Amino acid sequence: MKILVTGGMGQLGWDCREVFTGHEVLALDLPNLDITEAASVDGILSLWRPDVIVNCAAYTAVDRAETDVAKTWNVNREGPALLATRAKAYDIFLLHVSTDYVFDGARPVPEPYLESDQPHPVSVYGKSKLAGEREIRERAPRHAILRTAWLYGAHGYNFLKTILRRAVTDPRRGLRIVNDQFGTPTWSRRLAEQILAVIEADATGLFHASGEGHCSWYDFAKEFISLMKVDCEVRPCTTADYPTPTVRPANSILENANLKKAGLNRMQDWRADLGEYVQRYREALLNEVRA
Repeated sequence: MKILVTGGMGQLGWDCREVFTGHEVLALDLPNLDITEAASVDGILSLWRPDVIVNCAAYTAVDRAETDVAKTWNVNREGPALLATRAKAYDIFLLHVSTDYVFDGARPVPEPYLESDQPHPVSVYGKSKLAGEREIRERAPRHAILRTAWLYGAHGYNFLKTILRRAVTDPRRGLRIVNDQFGTPTWSRRLAEQILAVIEADATGLFHASGEGHCSWYDFAKEFISLMKVDCEVRPCTTADYPTPTVRPANSILENANLKKAGLNRMQDWRADLGEYVQRYREALLNEVRA
């Protein structure tokens, strides 16, 4: 298959390029491909004629989104709408990556959210991503939407790299990490493998695709710092102790019910994946934060 990956320079886009072996892959990002510009999208599609589009492009700065509203909606709703329209016109399978932020997080922990649950986003980011999902469902006959959560990888920016930099550069200060928000950490490489499984099965519809099990941000951080063998104390705090512009879901636990029903679930326990991630990239991660 010929697979076009949008957002190809992001952490998930990088892993898609490495995982989609056996297929012809074109991974593009700004400025070479702008999913909000019709001329940019049409130019690539008419020239390259992919069988599949994997849309990893998104506005993901959730705090900035609260004030950068127009750009957030343009990238997260209008971009997917354009891709969906062109996917229909060119008879392309469109796989779109969405988020746990489509839910408000009010459900009691550890009860997970299922694909059948009614979304209720409470942030600009979450509302824009849900709108993007709806555009795809309405416009693209052949599509799959994968909602994921708490994504981390070897490339780009993420929570783990942020706390590692703080732990390495100022270990005496320690880390204070929120312990009353719960979710399902997801390794971007594992998600790329899951995306490939869905594509190769030609599976359509809505799927949750996040790591198995759940934890708090504090649990996640403590496990990571321990595996990295960095001498830095990790202490718990509350959401109230660490206010942010965006209301973050207290419960972001997703259950991969539809993937399991279809016999396609490739997601693993979050601790096992984190261990493999550290084993693969520990030295590279330390070198990056020390640079």
